[in-house]
Amino acid sequence: MRVEVYFDILCPWCYIGKRRLETALRGRTDVEVVWRSLELDPEGSPTAGPTAAEVIAQYQSSPERAADRIRQIQALGEAEGLRLDLHKARPVNSFDAHRLVRLGAAHGLADAMVERLLYGYHTEGLDIAAPEVLEKLAVEAGLEPPLVRRVLEGTEFGESVRADERRAVEIGVRGVPTLVVDGGRPASAVQGQDVLARLLSPRSDG
Repeated sequence: MRVEVYFDILCPWCYIGKRRLETALRGRTDVEVVWRSLELDPEGSPTAGPTAAEVIAQYQSSPERAADRIRQIQALGEAEGLRLDLHKARPVNSFDAHRLVRLGAAHGLADAMVERLLYGYHTEGLDIAAPEVLEKLAVEAGLEPPLVRRVLEGTEFGESVRADERRAVEIGVRGVPTLVVDGGRPASAVQGQDVLARLLSPRSDG
């Protein structure tokens, strides 16, 4: 089984979805997980601005509703063992971070790279657009410093990221995190374990 996951590092639901997917696939050896890039804001600033909590508040009708939304996201994260600090994380352009995920995939370290980026951004509040931060996180994920610097100083894997995003539009991916199982219809990755279990159940050839 091949499970493609369309995601963006900036999305707290993607971190929650990653944990739920890991739980659903625990013990499985017949599944290939492929991380696909889909930026929430392709035109996002390379310079950190308002916090994620402040951005959420801009889309809510009142401070109370914003606070409730933030608490909901954090509580769902806690249920998966995650600490999502929306008051520390500051959205930035995630394009270079996605390029490093593709570098990680080329060396069998895609999951490690995704995990380190998600933790760095959502829990530590790191600036994932800063080259020095990205290099540190990539090395901690297991990539060699010269490879990482070469990618960050050039344009390598940029077309791969854009190709993922074009493909997402073509197949009807509307947001993140989204799963595509064996080329089937896109489905939300933030679903209950029973729904995910059915979606990811081994398929019989008989």
